[in-house]
Amino acid sequence: MVTEMTKYDFILLSGDADAFLEKLQTVGVVDITRSLKPVDDKSEKLSARAEIYRKAAAMLKDIEKADDPGQKPNDFAAEVLETVKEKDDLLARLPQLHKDANELSVWGRFDAQSLDRLKENGLKLHFYKAKAIDPAWKEQYALSEIATMDGSTYFVVVSEGDDYDFPLKELPAPERDAAAVEKEIAEVEAEIAQKDKRLAQLKWHEPVIKAELDKTLSKLDLHLAHVAGTKTAEDYITVFEGFAPAETEHALRDMLEKENVLYIEDKAKVDDNPPIKLKNNKFVSMFELLTDMYGRPKYNEFDPTVFISIFFMLFFAFCMGDAGYGLVLILGSLGLKKVLGKIAPLGVTLGIATTVIGLLFHTFFSMDMLQWSWIPEGVKKCMLPSQIAGYDGTMVLALLVGIVHICLAMIVKTYQSTKVKGFANSLGTWGWTLLIVGGVIVGGLALMGVMDKAVTKWVIIILGGLSALGIFFLNDLHRNPLKNFGSGLWDTYNTATGLLGDVLSYLRLYALGLAGAKLGEAFNAIGVQALGDGGVGWIWFILIVVIGHTLNVAMCVLGAFVHPLRLNFLEFFKNSGYEGTGRRYKPLSENINN
Repeated sequence: MVTEMTKYDFILLSGDADAFLEKLQTVGVVDITRSLKPVDDKSEKLSARAEIYRKAAAMLKDIEKADDPGQKPNDFAAEVLETVKEKDDLLARLPQLHKDANELSVWGRFDAQSLDRLKENGLKLHFYKAKAIDPAWKEQYALSEIATMDGSTYFVVVSEGDDYDFPLKELPAPERDAAAVEKEIAEVEAEIAQKDKRLAQLKWHEPVIKAELDKTLSKLDLHLAHVAGTKTAEDYITVFEGFAPAETEHALRDMLEKENVLYIEDKAKVDDNPPIKLKNNKFVSMFELLTDMYGRPKYNEFDPTVFISIFFMLFFAFCMGDAGYGLVLILGSLGLKKVLGKIAPLGVTLGIATTVIGLLFHTFFSMDMLQWSWIPEGVKKCMLPSQIAGYDGTMVLALLVGIVHICLAMIVKTYQSTKVKGFANSLGTWGWTLLIVGGVIVGGLALMGVMDKAVTKWVIIILGGLSALGIFFLNDLHRNPLKNFGSGLWDTYNTATGLLGDVLSYLRLYALGLAGAKLGEAFNAIGVQALGDGGVGWIWFILIVVIGHTLNVAMCVLGAFVHPLRLNFLEFFKNSGYEGTGRRYKPLSENINN
């Protein structure tokens, strides 16, 4: 849910502004309306410095710490960046040096000074490569074969003076031999080892670099807040606008009165564009990062995270659809907890959901659990039947879930519209919700035999009539009825053409699950074929099954993340009217990661 905000206008003497902002920074609850990007020279310099610390910290992240810290640098971050740059330059030289060594190896070992002495005596060496040497060349020229490599013969010809001609294109004369290049390669590799050693020593100072990063970002944040103040009365007075959660107003008010600060306090309104702080329980809050990928709600919008938490988890599990893969996700998330950080609990949650849905779909590492004789029949009856009304059970369930998802979106849209605009100005929305959601409910009850045909007929007529009034005649009470009717026709066309496509989009849940299952079955079949009568075949079986399912899990996870996200961001958000243009709550705080 969206946390209620209180708006504050702080009125200060300009000379007291810095001290006041520093005090607010220690409190850490007030979001001062400010730019999040550099706006002047000082903020540019602070931002650039913070970027240096951020890059240095990132470069040291995966480096193993040395046994000793070595010499203490004057500027930790600058030396890290410089050392990494020097190492990268050295690494960039190696490919060309190895190429040169390979090309020069065919000429063997020689002394470049000897070539110079030959020139002084009027003799010149010419270097060539040919598929085959013509015997006539040996009779006409002073030719000496050097080496044969990759089907080509390398040779040299000695000539006197400038009166010289040969039927092949001459190769560039080597300036040094392969031994000299190999010596340089060894020197470069030794320098790279020294750079690695120095970086390992600098790893000792990583906490200092991170602390300086936080300190610099804190200074930047404070400065941006300072320049955001509005100066009045010939710059003698500065006014700051800020927002804080309403739940903190008593503690904040006590601090402001203690500091003798003049301020104006009021409930935040939509027009104030207050920052958005989400307040959810532990389970739902894991999915807030998905909401932030699209955009936080406006101050008068609903928080979609609770819906995303349920349906993204469900859709993800649908796309994976395998209990074995769910266990892999759980174990992988727990094993990589330090690497994944805050994402690890989400991975475990999605793994549990995948395991449950996989059991419902009776699939374990692409094997059909209904074929296992040791599973009790009572348990098998709890699993999804392979066919529902003659169609694939998973496909039918995917479509039913999609219909529920869209109906829920329309109910949310109707509630939100009524809340913001009032019931009288939301009759058009009510009309569509009655028609579609009501129609789905009545149709479902009729199919289950709860309602007989006569009752169903009259309920549909009443729903249709009420819906038509809202859609075609009462969609805007302040507009000409003919315009309302025309607008209703246009909405009918868009809804009729778009709604079917939206529902069919949920077939991707079935398709992705089916694709993963079939690919897993293929790996199982190949593994069984490789197994044969056992023996050495077990090694091939294990390799094929483990590698195959590992690749399949990776591909399934990618698809199970992207497509459920799409169904929530497009189908649900479109039908619920969600915009997600709110700005994130970012209080002025000493802890910049708050």
